[in-house]
Amino acid sequence: MRSRFRWALIIIGLVLGLMLSTQFRAQQEKVQTTTVQRIEQLAQEVEASRAERDALRARNTELRNELDQVAGEAPHGRLRNELETVRIQSGVSSVTGPGIEVVLSDSSLPSQMGQDPNLYVVHDEDLVRVLNELRAAGAEALAINGERIVATSEVMCIGPAVRVNKTKRLTPPYVITAIGNQDTMIAALEMRDGVMDTLKYWGIQVTVRRVAEAGIPAYTGPTTFNYARPLSREGGS
Repeated sequence: MRSRFRWALIIIGLVLGLMLSTQFRAQQEKVQTTTVQRIEQLAQEVEASRAERDALRARNTELRNELDQVAGEAPHGRLRNELETVRIQSGVSSVTGPGIEVVLSDSSLPSQMGQDPNLYVVHDEDLVRVLNELRAAGAEALAINGERIVATSEVMCIGPAVRVNKTKRLTPPYVITAIGNQDTMIAALEMRDGVMDTLKYWGIQVTVRRVAEAGIPAYTGPTTFNYARPLSREGGS
């Protein structure tokens, strides 16, 4: 009797084990199938985004070429000058002129016990403060690590790096190039208790140098507007 009972338990155990094993394999296959499908979906979305980006870049280049052609054919000298001024102000033209370079690097000081180590790292808000100070001092053109800064540019932290103009990932050291009155811009940065004093308090390495002919490239980022639109002549929307 006991022998039969033991055999019954063994058979039941084997059946349960087989059922659990089968269920586990089925679940694993389901998870793997779902993962593969998700990866394929993400790959398709990335490819679609790349295609859209390339199309926008091509259209952007086409429009700029048309603008260059119109500018060259403009019969009136004043119109050409006004058009070139607008191109410089909007950032779609490369520019050169006297200016300064501001280099910001992470602190070399060891963080103190109990202090946030992020205080010793250059963040997006630090770059924005420097950019705003230079704008207020009359900077006519700005760039970070060779990436042109325009009215719609954003500077955003993404982990240990900074993203500019929605597509460019920049890492330290950050080199901010500014064209304008050198004395005015340097004085604005170095004023007492100003942006440079605050950064140096945490050991952030900041150097400023004059550049006789600073070169700043044209803006090549996205130019799509989702909400803004031209105001009609009648003043309506």
